[in-house]
Amino acid sequence: MTPTQPITQPAPPQPAPPTQHEAEMREAAVKLEANFLAEMLKHAGLGDTEGAFSGGVGEEQFSSFLRQEQSQLMAEAGGIGLAETIFEAMKAREAKNGSN
Repeated sequence: MTPTQPITQPAPPQPAPPTQHEAEMREAAVKLEANFLAEMLKHAGLGDTEGAFSGGVGEEQFSSFLRQEQSQLMAEAGGIGLAETIFEAMKAREAKNGSN
């Protein structure tokens, strides 16, 4: 009986690390998605204060901060995919214009 050699496959090529400019574009796209999500959460009623156990005027004044932070965390975790679409559109526009 002859020993068999394990079959190895070459590793897939690794994408180039993003440039500083691409990182800035991605960050801007995530912020835009976060702002969009914050507006959607606002119109959905997240943070509305009603009832006997509401925080009153103080809670109303600070609920926008909570919505913004929650939407930022959602966008950073992948959100609804809007940031990636915006980022790819910005990259395509720069490639078309030939600037970097």
